[in-house]
Amino acid sequence: MSDAKILVALDYENKNQCLELVKQLDPKLCRLKIGKEMFTWFGPSIVESVQKLGFDVFLDLKFHDIPNTVAKACAAAASLGVWMVNVHASGGKRMMEAAAEALVHSEHKPHLIAVTVLTSMAASELLDLGLEADAEGQVLRLANLAKQSGVDGVVSSAQEVAAIKTLCGSDFLCVTPGIRPAFADKGDQSRVMTPAEALEKGSDYLVIGRPITQAQDPIAALTAIYKEMGI
Repeated sequence: MSDAKILVALDYENKNQCLELVKQLDPKLCRLKIGKEMFTWFGPSIVESVQKLGFDVFLDLKFHDIPNTVAKACAAAASLGVWMVNVHASGGKRMMEAAAEALVHSEHKPHLIAVTVLTSMAASELLDLGLEADAEGQVLRLANLAKQSGVDGVVSSAQEVAAIKTLCGSDFLCVTPGIRPAFADKGDQSRVMTPAEALEKGSDYLVIGRPITQAQDPIAALTAIYKEMGI
């Protein structure tokens, strides 16, 4: 598979346990997402360890700070050779432009994507933040801002992907968490969809964690998900 659609979300407090799981997977079938928890525990070494096993890494640190700080953080991430890095779109246009500019001359230029509305957030929580738009309206507003800022794509729920593609173009990447295979529990996500449904909506990459990482046979679970997607 030349462009693996599944990004396996890794959440471990034990590095050896994480690497044991990764060794059961296949870099031809998936990429790996390393987030704040593992990067805080293990730092860049965890990125280097899984890259040595042949995996592309989505470094999911959701940078959100003043433009100069975010630009330097993105450049540092690029120096690790990661495949994808992200920022919070709510940081605004100047911040996203600075992030994109910082990656232009990177030797290993990663995809830069922007987080719109976290898939764990319900409509009532958006109201708590003073956002009167529904989730889709806020996602589209931030996706359009990200596109104008030179960002490659966004993170959103799969429910908003079709509208994002219409607004921002088919080449604008859509990375979708909140993906639950038909055989898995909903977990702590509010806006979820099955892998097959997400692909049909136009998702480019699907973030899936526990249905794979907590499976008795992770590679069998990964294979079952591709079968479910018809790939």
